[in-house]
Amino acid sequence: MWWGVAAALLANVLYSSGFVLEKRALAALPQVTIRQPAQLLRLVLGSPLWIGGSLALAAGFAAQLAVYRTLPIAAAQGIFVSGLVLLVLLSARLLGEETTGRERYALGAILAALLMVVLSLREGSETVSRAAPYPLILLVCVPSLAAGVWLYNSAERNARHRHRLPTTGVEYGVAVGLLYGVSSLAIKGVSSYLSADDPVGAVADVLRSPYPYLLLFTGAFGLVMSQAALQRCRASLIVPVCTTVTCLFTAVLGTLSFGEALPDDPLRLTLRIAGTALAVAVLLSMPKHDPAPRSTAGAKELTSS
Repeated sequence: MWWGVAAALLANVLYSSGFVLEKRALAALPQVTIRQPAQLLRLVLGSPLWIGGSLALAAGFAAQLAVYRTLPIAAAQGIFVSGLVLLVLLSARLLGEETTGRERYALGAILAALLMVVLSLREGSETVSRAAPYPLILLVCVPSLAAGVWLYNSAERNARHRHRLPTTGVEYGVAVGLLYGVSSLAIKGVSSYLSADDPVGAVADVLRSPYPYLLLFTGAFGLVMSQAALQRCRASLIVPVCTTVTCLFTAVLGTLSFGEALPDDPLRLTLRIAGTALAVAVLLSMPKHDPAPRSTAGAKELTSS
């Protein structure tokens, strides 16, 4: 169990460092867009800083495999969310990003919501499920992928409208979070096949499952979507939103899909439902646009006068 906790903390460091490195690299590149994926890949692959960030994220995914082998899904999400604190600190230190008071309160509420979900676990429970029915996984994942891609495209259409205020990236964060939520379930599924006794058989079993193909889809689309979103929006906001959606998606739907039982205790069941509802409410109430630049606001005042 302690190996799982250590792996989760390591994954937090790798994820936060990777996102910040990619954000710094993207700031120095021309604008990228999902409508030109080949150009996006050419630009980012030519940046050593971006490659370093992507390698850190890849190592974080590898650490996640160890986490899901040793910890229940919901407990793992509770540890993963603690990485938000490190992410915000790194963003302020290395990227010069500042969060508003409203956003800090929202992030605090999100942390509280996820803590409620974790506390809803049955005390002393260390049951780690190893399998889930493939039809159920596909029933959960396919609509979620479609919703994530649709939401991202909707945010892109809205952002192209002229005279709109700069977006904070909440919609982008939710969309990418849905893709990463599916990816997290796929990593959980792959981890159940890991075996040192028969590695060849384990690989064959993985290839017969839907998990590697879900990972390919989320990896390809998630890469393009997340880079365009990171370049346009603050990492200190978009990554916490993405992480929140991913963790809630994985904790709630992953628990159900992999058969890790819901709490029998009414108090713990209430905590899980209330925590989920609070996180969703906070996401819906967060500002969708950054304040207009002062120069723009002043120009509008002069025009109106």
